[in-house]
Amino acid sequence: MARTNRYAPLEAFAVPAKPYAQIWRGMLGLGVIVAFYLLSGWAMILFFSSMLDDFSMLRLFQEIAHGSTPRGLAILLASFAPLLIATFVVSRHLHHRAPATLFGRRSLATFTKVLPVLLLFALFAFGLTQLSDAAARSNPLLHVLSWAPIALPLLFVQIATEEVLFRGYLLQQLAARWRSPLIWMVLPSALFGALHYSPGAYGSNALWPALWAFGFGCLASDLTARTGNLGAALALHFANNFGSLFLVGFYGQLDGLALYTIVINTRDLWDLLPWLLLDMLHLLIAWLLIRLTLRV
Repeated sequence: MARTNRYAPLEAFAVPAKPYAQIWRGMLGLGVIVAFYLLSGWAMILFFSSMLDDFSMLRLFQEIAHGSTPRGLAILLASFAPLLIATFVVSRHLHHRAPATLFGRRSLATFTKVLPVLLLFALFAFGLTQLSDAAARSNPLLHVLSWAPIALPLLFVQIATEEVLFRGYLLQQLAARWRSPLIWMVLPSALFGALHYSPGAYGSNALWPALWAFGFGCLASDLTARTGNLGAALALHFANNFGSLFLVGFYGQLDGLALYTIVINTRDLWDLLPWLLLDMLHLLIAWLLIRLTLRV
């Protein structure tokens, strides 16, 4: 499948990766990034274990794993920072290019142009969820607002980390060598989806949220290729996670700062499926809104 005109901006986006686009560099770089992230997790465990007793540490890590409290969710979001730093370091020292090239040109301008539109749409979608009997109040508005100065920057760190790694580093390194979207779009998105496979949260339904994440990755990659920067993908990811973490999410899953939660059995396919389909519809509309706003 050849790259068509709609993906012409991808050429300039991938140019910085071309001088050092060898396969072995990409594989080594990904390995170093993963190793650095795992080491940072180990360091975090050592840090908290030196400060807390066993019971307090176990409770804290349960909060982090489920994002069930404001502090747990904040620490979880902050834990992505080492992954972002590792991606920057690998780009600089293994691929000999500036970390800024991972974002592409005019990334900030694109981000700021589409984000307000997406946030308004997220608020509209949030209003529609109030029509469901499954939506229940979770956190008081003032409580959420009091955490916003901490949580919102950390949310940006989290979404920026994933976009820089999957739609920046991996997409660029693959697009520098191959023209087919089956490679530069599908492969990073498949990895992105696989990392969202969570049997602990969804049981036998875990495949469906992973497929949703794969679809998200493909749409974010499409926007990146159409615009030649990460701005649109960053805005899409930020608005999506803002909605699910701060407005309405599933009960017991990263709901530490959610205003409302959807109280369903996520292990029951017929309970989960309608909400996943609505979420996918929401995602497709957001993708279209970005394209209409940017005319790409």
